Amino acid sequence: MSTPDTSTARTDAPGATTSVTVRVPAKVNVQLAVGGLRPDGFHDLANVFLAVGLYDHVTVTPTAPTEGPRVTCSGPDTDRVPLDRSNLALRAVDALALRHGISPDVHVHIDKDIPVAGGMAGGSADAAGALLACDVLWGTRTPREELLDICAGLGSDVPFSLVGGAALGRGRGEVLTPLEVGGTFHWVFAVAEGGLSTPAVYRECDRLRECRGTGAGVGDVPEPEPSPALLAALRAGDASLLAAHLSNDLQSAAVSLLPSLDDTLAAGMAAGALAALVSGSGPTCAFLAEDATAASDVAVALRASGTCRAAHTATGPAPGATVLRAEV
Repeated sequence: MSTPDTSTARTDAPGATTSVTVRVPAKVNVQLAVGGLRPDGFHDLANVFLAVGLYDHVTVTPTAPTEGPRVTCSGPDTDRVPLDRSNLALRAVDALALRHGISPDVHVHIDKDIPVAGGMAGGSADAAGALLACDVLWGTRTPREELLDICAGLGSDVPFSLVGGAALGRGRGEVLTPLEVGGTFHWVFAVAEGGLSTPAVYRECDRLRECRGTGAGVGDVPEPEPSPALLAALRAGDASLLAAHLSNDLQSAAVSLLPSLDDTLAAGMAAGALAALVSGSGPTCAFLAEDATAASDVAVALRASGTCRAAHTATGPAPGATVLRAEV
């Protein structure tokens, strides 16, 4: 995580920072093992995150105290991004301001490329981007562990959006252990029409487990654990080995709610992908390819298949939230 010198970056001082832009990556879950439903309504996870090179750009600038915080958005599907205080990026601004006793008077602009409600942590990425950008803008120099603590309070995927690379997420996914990756992996992401609600997908996962007769509670479902073979494939940078061990316990629930995803998954495999899975809670479908040429071929075939709205190529691992520009 790269940050410029912000020792004079209070916005009320001469020569203060007046605009900060942070780039934040999307993620794919190469493994998402979901435990049983806890009494608090959450599930324990073994969540193997890989950051990939689809990026949103978050820019923060000061506003007048009478104006207060606001958010705007540009890019695909921005009509589906909330522009009120429920926006996760604005909640991140509020949380950092509260931590430091600062008035959260900023304009947050999000330039989106990560699919909206697509299971790739776009909202979480924007929250991490706004948090880092405001820390630079305000010159608060918040220790990394404190930033991660704020991230964890905002959502399960937000800490990883700050960190990037590859990591194992425990608890709700917010307790991170960095993972070694021995090479570059090539991906294609097929964007579906519409979105899926993450809580709805988890509820459907619980319902399907009950229907199968296995039960859905913490006493019924084995404790989630990362796959040793999958972690070894990441360390080796071996795409074929990784393809053999990709898994997502939420995939059946996502397909149950949006059956057309089966056609998208089949189209990508028919086009030569090594493996296919729903990304996180969906509905974006992720395809692992052998190399850049194969990824390009899969993307072209998916676009022509009529089973998705768009298809993007990207590589991983990618860096986490990164300051690109701090203007004075």
